[in-house]
Amino acid sequence: MVALLAVLDLLIVDARVIDGTGAPWFRADVGVQGDRIVQVGKLGDVPATRRIDARGRMLAPGFIDMLGQSELYGLVDPRVESKVRQGITTEITGEGESAAPVTPAILAEARPWLDKYKLTVDWNDIAGFLRRWHATINLGTFVGAASLREAVLGYGEVQPIPEQLQQMEKLCAQAMEQGAFGVSSALIYAPASYARTPELIALAKVAARYGGVYATHIRGEADTLAQGLDEAIEIGREAQIPVEIWHLKAAGRNNWGRMKELVARIERARALGVDVSANMYPYAAAGNGLAAQLPGWALAGGTEASLARLRDPAQRAKIVKDPWFWHGGLGAETPDGILIAFVLDPKLQRYVGKRISEIAAEEKKSPEEAIVDLLIADRMQTGVVRFVMSEDDVQLGLRQPWISLGTDNPGFSPDGPFADVSLHPRGWGSAPRLLGPQDDLAAGAPDEIVRSRPRPAGDGGRPGPVRSGGRPRPGDL
Repeated sequence: MVALLAVLDLLIVDARVIDGTGAPWFRADVGVQGDRIVQVGKLGDVPATRRIDARGRMLAPGFIDMLGQSELYGLVDPRVESKVRQGITTEITGEGESAAPVTPAILAEARPWLDKYKLTVDWNDIAGFLRRWHATINLGTFVGAASLREAVLGYGEVQPIPEQLQQMEKLCAQAMEQGAFGVSSALIYAPASYARTPELIALAKVAARYGGVYATHIRGEADTLAQGLDEAIEIGREAQIPVEIWHLKAAGRNNWGRMKELVARIERARALGVDVSANMYPYAAAGNGLAAQLPGWALAGGTEASLARLRDPAQRAKIVKDPWFWHGGLGAETPDGILIAFVLDPKLQRYVGKRISEIAAEEKKSPEEAIVDLLIADRMQTGVVRFVMSEDDVQLGLRQPWISLGTDNPGFSPDGPFADVSLHPRGWGSAPRLLGPQDDLAAGAPDEIVRSRPRPAGDGGRPGPVRSGGRPRPGDL
């Protein structure tokens, strides 16, 4: 009861409250004591240490980013302001590769990044990693199928023998027991791309025993997008596990308009009892590593083996002639459509913000040479933005009731260790862009807030929010 309350720590006055259920907003005051909401209603002149006049503003539950990439970034700089400033309070991460398990070989691959940002990895499993997490947002993680593969098989283009698959299953079970949300894959990237469907089904069955989810960056998001989606659905059906499709898209100009096909396939699978859902960011440009330009065979063995191939004239010529180079996981691309967003080596900072076509013209070389030379100079660490989707497809996907928000981006702060990182706009703007202009909030916000508050697994196939909190009602965080 309000009359029994001591002085509130915080009183938010006259807010338009959206509770995350899809119900219309209502006007109310919200009282907070410690880390808990203690009263919602007309609180009048209840004394409070701090008062916020929220007249004309919305108050909503914290958003859940269903695919972030902050697991290591949040250890380097725990402020992760690009998440907090757009209302994200919980992130799900672990796309294909996860922060654990950790082996010497995995550490060696990550060493350039770890050294630049002075991060010491003093854990080897999911439990150890989660103990290190003290950033300003909540974090849940999947265990990456690629990380399981790397821990047992290394980085080669090989298939596991039964004993090796059992080792991977054991590591998956350990991760689930330590709090992983499920098992994930990112199947356009080596060595994940070497995994065949039965291997993924076996790992998904382990996660299913613990009530987990299979989350996936499907094997093809462009010309083979239908086959990639069908494989994910097959894994869900065979393993009896909910499926989450990460950053659903139809990439490559020749595939524009195919979002309706993806929607139809997901609807059909759901009607047949496969629990499939997906997340998206509200932008028509993707982002990943420039190394994704290389075909899978060129990446076998890890970074050093890949660099050796790029330096070998015969192998280099074979790589740039491979159909994957310009028609790979994100469809038909052009030098104009690839923008440099990040370089690990500060001596290469001059390339950030330029397209491959610009770099090639300035350096009087072919676009293929520009890409390969930059990969060598930056030791395969360059990040890019790729302009590969259509706005119509993005909007169609976002309208689906089983879609939630996923930025596919780590959390940054504008100063500090990541001040020189050029960020895809989705890193700061996904939630505001999803909500739309301020003038439209009153009508559309309840539905969009629901998209930022994923339902629990078993009702849409998504991990649920932090158990002790979630909505602006008494007792919640």
